[in-house]
Amino acid sequence: QVQLVESGGGLVHNGGSLTLSCVASRRMFTPFEVKWYRQVPGSQRERLASITDSGRTEYSDSVKDRFIISRDNDKNTVYLQMNALTPEDTGVYYCNTAQYWGRGTRVTVSS
Repeated sequence: QVQLVESGGGLVHNGGSLTLSCVASRRMFTPFEVKWYRQVPGSQRERLASITDSGRTEYSDSVKDRFIISRDNDKNTVYLQMNALTPEDTGVYYCNTAQYWGRGTRVTVSS
């Protein structure tokens, strides 16, 4: 059974930074693309960032130039560095690869 576990969420002030981690229970990120999503109540999950096995990255307009996705295949870990956070970034953050999803980590940005 493959598991993805997100961590690193918490409460941060407006303008602050957090780094999220997504750890897989076994070596399975390669060769798949890994994505980070955010969900707020009443809305669909929003895809924020993705990274391919070769390291190519893509970002949504809402986080471009503020968030950085990276991966360490040897550690079975994908990161999401989040800078210049605003209250609009509040939500539950999920990582996804292939058909697998983690349970999410909550981020709250206070104004």
